[in-house]
Amino acid sequence: MKLDFDCDQWNIQKNEIKHGISPLETESIFFDKSLIIFDNLKHSNDKKKRWIAFGTSIKNQVLMTAFMIRKQKNRIISTRTASKNERSLYEKAKSKRNN
Repeated sequence: MKLDFDCDQWNIQKNEIKHGISPLETESIFFDKSLIIFDNLKHSNDKKKRWIAFGTSIKNQVLMTAFMIRKQKNRIISTRTASKNERSLYEKAKSKRNN
């Protein structure tokens, strides 16, 4: 399966400066077999639907990534290291999948 990504230059710079996460590291979570995705109801509306993804990056850290699908590409909105509670949620979901 081929995944295409689309990033706004501002978002790329913001994520690298604020959170120290490169575009490559962000994109890598989408290849995590344990990736979990939730609807982002708070930031979605009738015109645009957004999601939140949790996955392990190529640097072996759990990331939270907000994204939307635009022109059949994953458009990254924001990414950061997952909080303690988010990592716990991800690990529980991962454990359920593996059992």
